[in-house]
Amino acid sequence: MNLPINAGDCWRKIGTFGDRTCAQLSVHVHCRNCPVYSAGAARLLEAEVSDAYLLEAARRYAVPKKKIQLAELSVVIFRLGREWLALATTVFREVASVRPVHSLPHRREGVVVGVVNIRGELLVCVSLAAALGLAGEPSATPTGLARLGVVSREREQFVFLVDEVAGLYRFDEAEISSVPATLWYAPAAITRGMLEWRGRSVGVLDDQGLFYRLSRSLL
Repeated sequence: MNLPINAGDCWRKIGTFGDRTCAQLSVHVHCRNCPVYSAGAARLLEAEVSDAYLLEAARRYAVPKKKIQLAELSVVIFRLGREWLALATTVFREVASVRPVHSLPHRREGVVVGVVNIRGELLVCVSLAAALGLAGEPSATPTGLARLGVVSREREQFVFLVDEVAGLYRFDEAEISSVPATLWYAPAAITRGMLEWRGRSVGVLDDQGLFYRLSRSLL
């Protein structure tokens, strides 16, 4: 093969990255397969680095890197009546469409409202309003945005109706603020704190405390 003595950057002019008029393309298909291209790469790697370049590189790499705090927590945000609440995504099994809830004998009031069929499995349906003590809060009623939240923790599973599901939200622990004393509906054992989200105050529920209360309601 007749290669030019000083090909320079022929790959940028007549090669793959140029006008593709190089006769060797019919042999090598791409410049990266050509010895001229390989020789050019070797010359680049073997070239002496100037002191100015080394000094500039040293200065650049000496600059302290900015620490990026990654969001460590993830919750599902939903609305119950007028209140926006959040529960850890780790306990969510799925968000399902609204379907009939079958009442249980002697369970017409309180936290347990009945059972609901989720993928062929009958699960206990509970009222979060009752569990959280939202006595003055209107109950969630099926609308176009209403959904069923299916949650599980340590073999315990429950279903609850909410008026709207906003979706997932990731945040850092430092973003959670303490619960105001004026927030009458938030039992300390169930609410971890408050989270600011899209200009709204969201009550972050403690899944351990919530599941304990829901389990007690079955007795």
